[in-house]
Amino acid sequence: MQTPPTTQTHKRVLLKLSGEQFAGDREYGVDPIFVNKLAQELAETIAATNVQLAIIVGGGNIMRGASVAKSGIERATGDYMGMLATLINGMALVDILKANGVPARLQTRVRSDQVAEPFTRGRGLRHLEKGRVVVVAGGTGTPYVTTDTAAVTTALELECDMVIKATKVDGVYDKDPKNHPEAVKHDNLTFGKVLSDPEMNVMDNAAISLAMDNHLPIVIFDLLTRGNIRRVIEGENIGTKVS
Repeated sequence: MQTPPTTQTHKRVLLKLSGEQFAGDREYGVDPIFVNKLAQELAETIAATNVQLAIIVGGGNIMRGASVAKSGIERATGDYMGMLATLINGMALVDILKANGVPARLQTRVRSDQVAEPFTRGRGLRHLEKGRVVVVAGGTGTPYVTTDTAAVTTALELECDMVIKATKVDGVYDKDPKNHPEAVKHDNLTFGKVLSDPEMNVMDNAAISLAMDNHLPIVIFDLLTRGNIRRVIEGENIGTKVS
């Protein structure tokens, strides 16, 4: 008799949030209502699973470095501006997490001592072990690198079991599902397939290569469906797993 598959809750997970998600229904800036709903879901998830959670935040709702670089601003300067935007999102998220009863700390790879701790691996690990959510802003602290790569790097440094990337769609498709109703969702993909197919919009190649080299699985899932964060952490087969 075949044993049915069982779910397994992951002990330590890194959640990657894009800056656009912080805007909620707005075109620009931070939507406190959306962030509050997210914080409530994270509080419920942590209480139910006892997961140790690190979060990397993007800054595209405020500033996208690659975009402003086309207007006379140096690319490196634009990327640093984007890193500062992630710090604003991180500050909002940490305060709202605390307001929902979740202990959280903001760390940054860009020096901003008045508002955040400098990121260090040892301090981050201690916060996680004490049950605090660690929100990391500032990308990697260097230009020409995306927050996707920062997510993988941070997950490796903090010894996370996997990276879960929250998006507005329920996984990775062979075509854009908005323009192609017949598009097929992939439940599982290999790193090699993602790297070789330019249509696979998962993460940038640097992030995927780093995850592949270190055998770090990545799950792409829909953030807008309430409860999905817990389902992914508990090992349910939702979204698209890249491994």
